[in-house]
Amino acid sequence: QVQLQESGGGLVQPGGSLRLSCTVSGSIASINNMGWYRQAPGKQRDLVASTAWGGGTQYADSVKGRSTLTFDNAQNTLLLQMSSLKREDTAVYYCYLYAVRRHYWGQGTQVTVSA
Repeated sequence: QVQLQESGGGLVQPGGSLRLSCTVSGSIASINNMGWYRQAPGKQRDLVASTAWGGGTQYADSVKGRSTLTFDNAQNTLLLQMSSLKREDTAVYYCYLYAVRRHYWGQGTQVTVSA
């Protein structure tokens, strides 16, 4: 059973930075891609960033230039580093993994950008 455990959310001041982590546990043959979505209150869930194994990384225009997505192979953890945070970055952030024609999701972590 594949599980995704997220951490790193919280309250951040505008202009601040944070790092979200998503640790993969369980047996999985091969990963196609992983990334983060976010959902603000009353809005749809939108892609923030994703990376394809053997492919590239893409970012939403809203976070491009101030976000970096990496995968730590030793820790089996996907990392999303975000800086210059804005109030509109406030949302629940969900990690996902796509493998063997199936999506797996984390439980979500709240990020609140406020003074």
